[in-house]
Amino acid sequence: MRFDTGQSSDFIDFMNKTAECSSCTNTERAHHLRRGRRLEYFTLGWNMLEAAVAIGAGWLAGSIALVGFGVDSLIECTSGAILLWRLASPAHDESRERLALRLVGGSFFLLAAYVCFEAVKSLVTSETPETSIAGIVLAAVSLIVMPLLARAKRKVAADLGSHALVADSRQTDLCAYLSAILLGGLALNALFGWWWADPVAALIMVPIIAREGFEAWRGEVCEDCH
Repeated sequence: MRFDTGQSSDFIDFMNKTAECSSCTNTERAHHLRRGRRLEYFTLGWNMLEAAVAIGAGWLAGSIALVGFGVDSLIECTSGAILLWRLASPAHDESRERLALRLVGGSFFLLAAYVCFEAVKSLVTSETPETSIAGIVLAAVSLIVMPLLARAKRKVAADLGSHALVADSRQTDLCAYLSAILLGGLALNALFGWWWADPVAALIMVPIIAREGFEAWRGEVCEDCH
């Protein structure tokens, strides 16, 4: 399944605005930083709520995939906290930007390892979870919210010339992909008893998550932005 989150057009916008970021006034930059911080605060709040609902519903239903999705949300809180630290700087700081990119990349690797572990564990144990209406609703709502949030982050990243925020927006995109995987797995299990659908799909996502980690880890900072 492919999600059109506007990445191509937003990437062009990012490159164009990055080239112009040196002309931004301090007032404009402060405005963009405030927008970025608001998005990260929303991300943190959403992920914590998502984690609480997913872990609780997953524990009640015996769903490894749903519990894993909740723990994934906790891991993504790390990325949000990193970006809040990055956006605390009123001026462009190359060393802070580079370190933020490395930390976001590391969170991708952690996420890939966790998803892989949970998927393999689910396949080995062959435990069939009960139907979770709360999990299905949560995955469906996340599937709507996350692409919109990722697009908003990329717009702010373009205004700031921040590759770290772009990397974080990709992780938000991955949350949408994982929401689709979770929704499909829960729905197939509820309708047909196909318990294996979710862990198999999750394993397919692992190399994609790892690739994003490598791209963030090797990302270049905007040396001309101030």
